[in-house]
Amino acid sequence: MPEHILVPVDGSQPATAALEYAHEHFPEDRLTVLYVVDPMADYSRERSYPGYTADDEFKTEHEKGEAILETARERLPDDATVETTLEAGKPPRVIVEYADDHDVDGIVIGSHGRTGAVRYLLGSVAEQVVRRAAVPVTIVRGSPEDEPSD
Repeated sequence: MPEHILVPVDGSQPATAALEYAHEHFPEDRLTVLYVVDPMADYSRERSYPGYTADDEFKTEHEKGEAILETARERLPDDATVETTLEAGKPPRVIVEYADDHDVDGIVIGSHGRTGAVRYLLGSVAEQVVRRAAVPVTIVRGSPEDEPSD
């Protein structure tokens, strides 16, 4: 019986590496590629101008998520068993709840490899998922050029 593997993506290189890892290591399993729109994130620094509302931002982020999911689907072979889904909420919570609610057998997630103060201040979605998930979690690091310099 195929297993169900959840692969959260955000459009980053580590997320792409996680998707590729999941397909390579679980080629017969069902993959669910998940994008989470965080409605509480502070996007205003990127697109702040008069008349631009939180609803506009949420719509923009939703469209971005749909595009990222489509790109993820296109990266996989046509014969891969893949579903895509877009959810809203705090990413660590949504990822863990999705896994619990959809009988996921494992999670493969990318990590930017942040360390020190940056990791402390920003937190790590991957780390929070590892701590909270009831299923095995595989963390896939991004390429060395993707890692921030300290």
